[in-house]
Amino acid sequence: MKIYILVYTFISGLLLSSFAQDDFTIEHYLKGVSVADITGKPDDLWIATHNDGIYNFDSGKLKWEHHSSANKSIDQDFFYTIDKNDKFVWAGSADGLFTFNIRRKSWQKRKFGKGGQLGNWIRAVKYDKYDDCLWIGRFQYLTKYDLSKRRFTDYDLTIKKDTKSNSVKAIELEGRNLVWFGTEGGLHKYDKRKNLENKSSRKFYDNSLNYFKGEGDKVSVNSLFSGNAHLWIGLEEFKTTENPNYNLGGLYKFDRNFTWEKIDQSDGLTGNGINCITNTGKYLWVSVYSFANIGTQKYGKGLAIIDLSDYKVIKVTDERIPLNINKIFYDSENIWIGAETGLYKINVTNKFAKFE
Repeated sequence: MKIYILVYTFISGLLLSSFAQDDFTIEHYLKGVSVADITGKPDDLWIATHNDGIYNFDSGKLKWEHHSSANKSIDQDFFYTIDKNDKFVWAGSADGLFTFNIRRKSWQKRKFGKGGQLGNWIRAVKYDKYDDCLWIGRFQYLTKYDLSKRRFTDYDLTIKKDTKSNSVKAIELEGRNLVWFGTEGGLHKYDKRKNLENKSSRKFYDNSLNYFKGEGDKVSVNSLFSGNAHLWIGLEEFKTTENPNYNLGGLYKFDRNFTWEKIDQSDGLTGNGINCITNTGKYLWVSVYSFANIGTQKYGKGLAIIDLSDYKVIKVTDERIPLNINKIFYDSENIWIGAETGLYKINVTNKFAKFE
């Protein structure tokens, strides 16, 4: 079954009046729960939440398993990030890293000494199947966990004494040899063929030297997605009346060499803040927000889809899809949306099984 045909048909159903919305379904789970992150596969989905623990969902059997302080299966309920392999599930909280042994069905907690309490705020975890290791993005420092040696190694990514360049928010693998680390101060590219402690193994991109087109006072990376030809980078928007040029946000397409292209409100996005990015065939799915100049309030602006054949922005206005989206995840069959109001499944295959 060709994914691009399915997704095209689905998008047509959203946007064209000649295509009835009843021809696709959106299912809403975990109503009222704030979903932070999603990983897994259709029959083994793992969901991290803000203040309601961890959920494991078999969407085929509609079977749920809940891990929370309420049922005493885990002593933490507020999580930011989650990832897994066949043996373990890892979830990041503001109080350390939680690891679930799937065979033993038990959780263990690890706290980190370096970086103090903020060093235990885990905002990104990414399993690396090539090196059988876990990359752990912390508010201060990056940690690599070697599963075979059971060894944790901390790394200081600080560039030019800017601590924000050592505050990791997003991690993306690119093939066997490259890892990208998005931070509050910019973007690191790491060549795994060299030791990470060797500074020549890393290249750093902020808004100097015309990286990110040289726009804004600072660059803060919220999300990353590595495609076949480009790296997509979603930036944080954060600005005030006193400092309207601080973090301008936007979605950047980087050819990994010299060319930077930006998509923002001037191109049809409903906001300049980018929470999350994922890809299905020839379409990029983006969750968008805007930032109020007064106060520190973020306003969710929903979902946008970008056609990678011409980079046109398709606005999704279906009322069933929430505005405050934290995560978009594609499990090879469905699009899952993690929002402040729960978990949503958009089925892009069942109604279109005739396309092969």
